[in-house]
Amino acid sequence: MTTPHLRNHRSARPVGRIVLASALALGAVASAATGAEAATGAHHTQSPAWARPGAAHPIPFTAATVTRNSDGSYTISWAATGLDHVTVYTGSTQQHIDYRHTVAHGKGTDSVTVTVAGSADRQWFRLVPSRGEGLTLADRSLHLASAPNFRDAGGYRTADGSWVKMGVVYRSGDMSKLTQADLAELQRLGIHTVYDLRTDSEVAAAPDQVPAGAKDIRENVLGAANTGSFSSTSAAESVQIMQQAEVTMVDSASAQTAYHAVLSGIADGRDLNVVYHCSAGKDRTGWASAALLTALGVPTQTVMADYLASNDYNAASNAATLAALPAAYAAIYKPLLAVDPTYLNSGFTEVQQQYGSFGSYLKQGLDLDTRTLAELRSRLLVG
Repeated sequence: MTTPHLRNHRSARPVGRIVLASALALGAVASAATGAEAATGAHHTQSPAWARPGAAHPIPFTAATVTRNSDGSYTISWAATGLDHVTVYTGSTQQHIDYRHTVAHGKGTDSVTVTVAGSADRQWFRLVPSRGEGLTLADRSLHLASAPNFRDAGGYRTADGSWVKMGVVYRSGDMSKLTQADLAELQRLGIHTVYDLRTDSEVAAAPDQVPAGAKDIRENVLGAANTGSFSSTSAAESVQIMQQAEVTMVDSASAQTAYHAVLSGIADGRDLNVVYHCSAGKDRTGWASAALLTALGVPTQTVMADYLASNDYNAASNAATLAALPAAYAAIYKPLLAVDPTYLNSGFTEVQQQYGSFGSYLKQGLDLDTRTLAELRSRLLVG
């Protein structure tokens, strides 16, 4: 692919990249240590006029989530002001919501738990308010045992009241261990573009498994960095390594080129549905999501929550890795396996210092022009 013209490379920093590459590759070590539409029984009907999107009636929800519980039920929670009631419908895809059967009713701010008959790769829920446009959501996680941090990048509210679409952009960690069943599911979900943000040595050690027919695009965030060495003698030093990693992902020429490719590819639209990933799905992938969501107008506190969620999704594999290490080594490794607010804030601080604003970073650092940013918002935002 053609390398874009990047105008702020005077500040590009290769400092510590050998150490950083090793730290960011630890997700693969953690993984190694732990060793046609589905039928739902629903009758799909066209949405009635009152349930269809309308620019004159913005989405009234200020918060909304769907969570699949361990018993197979779903908890749908939402918050809004000025609503009399909310009606919930469901479907096996977001294009096939069954409006003939109500799943649940609730108040303007409420939470319901429901059990849905049948099975689907992802169960979708449409929240229809008594006033304004409805919102379609699913559980963010794909619940893949072989890739626990594989999740939807959307489902967040922007500062101006729009919502980031779900089901079109995903983020993940290592994809080398996906099973055939996992790959078949990803194919049914329409994922046909994969951005691999890892180094050459990481790719050689654990090649991607991708859905049949999908493009696997290499965008090496760390460039020629060598993952063969690692050195840290204390937990405090490990924290500093991870903070420096975020600075590198803002400043380095290879990172700027990689993130330009991902965001411009998504804006182009031909790369939807898309997943971007690294080894643990938390650092290089975390900054990709931070850049994407911030470009879409998602508030910083929400971006931070999405970033920190990797601690929950990777909890089991991280715990297994640390349990296999002597206590002294585990203390040093723990900051490398986790994400922390200070890590992401290091990236945001570097953006502010080098560019003055995130908007300037997107345009000058990532070379994304006004048209590309507008297309990104047009393709990914609803409401």
